[in-house]
Amino acid sequence: MQDDLRGRFRTAFFESLRTDERAPLLKEAALTQRLGAWTRELTAVTVLSCRRLNWKASAKSHRLDLLPLPRCEYLGIDVVAFAEGPKRWRFPAAVIELENSKAEDRIAYSLWKVLAVRANLRVVFCYRPTADLAPPLIKHLREEVVDAMGLAGRTKLEGQTLVVVGSRSESETFPYGYFAWWELNTNTGRFEKF
Repeated sequence: MQDDLRGRFRTAFFESLRTDERAPLLKEAALTQRLGAWTRELTAVTVLSCRRLNWKASAKSHRLDLLPLPRCEYLGIDVVAFAEGPKRWRFPAAVIELENSKAEDRIAYSLWKVLAVRANLRVVFCYRPTADLAPPLIKHLREEVVDAMGLAGRTKLEGQTLVVVGSRSESETFPYGYFAWWELNTNTGRFEKF
């Protein structure tokens, strides 16, 4: 089932947005570019999305006591999700960063962080005011972070890596028009829109 993990996560994310009372708050935060509020609402929706996949997630204001050391954040990562398993110490099923900075290098840092963790799914959510600003950001992430891994490092990378760029470009199609989904192709080193 790992092959469609990106699709299952995206489906769970959109289902969460359709059913959760936070969706209008997230939309309003994006429209008004209140990125602190955007991150807070996106965190709650992301944790709910993980639960829809039967994962337990830790995040700011979402304490998790699954591991022997209870925490809100593990490894300094915004959302860390775990599948059920027999061991007390288990590795993450997903690591998710929610970067609200407009600075490209802050977003690159978030990508670098999740790429450094062994997980089946790595996701970086970030924000751009308009959708046309996403492709230059994706190019920057490829050139600065992915290319730094080199071919050998990139092809050894297990799991799937996504960058999701939220914007306010298509407000009439919320939530679908707000989020552009890009997946890292480890063979080519490029992000492909899906």
